[in-house]
Amino acid sequence: MTRKLSPGVELDGFLLGDKLPSGGMASIWSAAKPGVDRPIILKVPFLDPGEEASVIIGYEVERMISARVSGPHVPKFYGFGDLAETPYIAMEFVEGESLEKVIQGAPLPVDRVRDIGLQIATGLVSLHAQKVAHLDLKPANVILAKRGAVLIDFGLARHAELPDLLGEESSMPMGTAAYIAPEQVLGERSDPASDIFALGCILYQMTTGREPFGSPQTTAGMRRRLFQSPDDIARINPAAPRWLRQVIANCLEVDRGRRYGDAAQLAHDLRHPDQVKLREAKAEPTPGKWLQRLFARKPAPEAVVGAGRAIDRSAPSIILASVFLTGGEDALTEQIRAETARLLAVRRDSRLACVTVWKTELIGQQPEIDKDGNSIYVKHLVALKDWARPLGLDEERLSYHVLEAVSAADAILEFAERNHASHIVMGARGSSALRRHLGSVSTKVVAEATCSVTVIRVAGDADNGPGDA
Repeated sequence: MTRKLSPGVELDGFLLGDKLPSGGMASIWSAAKPGVDRPIILKVPFLDPGEEASVIIGYEVERMISARVSGPHVPKFYGFGDLAETPYIAMEFVEGESLEKVIQGAPLPVDRVRDIGLQIATGLVSLHAQKVAHLDLKPANVILAKRGAVLIDFGLARHAELPDLLGEESSMPMGTAAYIAPEQVLGERSDPASDIFALGCILYQMTTGREPFGSPQTTAGMRRRLFQSPDDIARINPAAPRWLRQVIANCLEVDRGRRYGDAAQLAHDLRHPDQVKLREAKAEPTPGKWLQRLFARKPAPEAVVGAGRAIDRSAPSIILASVFLTGGEDALTEQIRAETARLLAVRRDSRLACVTVWKTELIGQQPEIDKDGNSIYVKHLVALKDWARPLGLDEERLSYHVLEAVSAADAILEFAERNHASHIVMGARGSSALRRHLGSVSTKVVAEATCSVTVIRVAGDADNGPGDA
């Protein structure tokens, strides 16, 4: 259970100071720790009922990626807290000015636009070289420090060598509506070029004082950027030079094949405006073939990868282990773990997705905290992590998912299909007449799964559980 926080409280050696202005997903605290000579902040995710899934998944993503990135363009990482106790991310407090505040004075002078754009592009070069796409680049996530632009908030980011926790659980658009790239609108989260599109939106806003596509509140509204160009910069700000308008146009190409190939090319053009290649103005954008396939929900991997920039070029096959741990571990869950370990040993190029289903009701409000006031979602997630710990897998081969669903079988089948699972391991409890009559979770999964399934039974197991395991 998360501790009550206040100035003077100590968390794993971090001494809390003042509470700082915070966002909607986490509280922010100043902190200090012996041996660390830089100011520190602790980011503590909110665990309010109704927000656990998105907040906790974002926390898991950010703490894994923050620990793996380094350099002057990201905050220094100092540690994190256990989900079972008080989750937090400890990082450097970056002194500087938020671009969100600076951009309120837009349109900015051209030299200022160029300088800030170059700082951000340089930060993206470093980030992308570390196999990370930010995927939520916006003014609020850029701090203009003495050492250059520092990119913060990796809650929606994607690391090429880590499981995509967000993408595995949902295909809905993830990002900030004003800056999200066309491919992200369609659920694609694999390309650093999405950050280049977002930077183009920022450059447009700094130059004109407007967001190029507004801030739509619906998916349909966000999709309009696939087919409609933003208003002509020259009409809004006649002082904007043609080279800058061309740089922004190159960033905002709908077809990723026509966008800048990487952030280094964009940085080069901002550094050498006299060398920017000018093009004739073109008509409304038309999506490339790869984007048309995405729009039709029929992605073609060879097209999506494009020019070899995409993060997820050859994802390992996924073994899905489905376990129900409401009553704690028992002989059945132990045998599922043993079979999972055997499969992973045989298929060393595979990774594991640990799944448990939190069954909800068709009618009525689902309780989200237990009698002690603890998050039920977090309890499921912690139990899943405890179950997987003896497998000894690195984070690169492991992900955890608590699926909320009325039908456990449907949730498992949907997850397996969306993530192209190669094999499912699950358990079955007992075989009473009622279960044979109504069917079971494992029976439906075996009948409808598009991959192979191993069902584990324990000899002599009575039908005394809430369902299959």
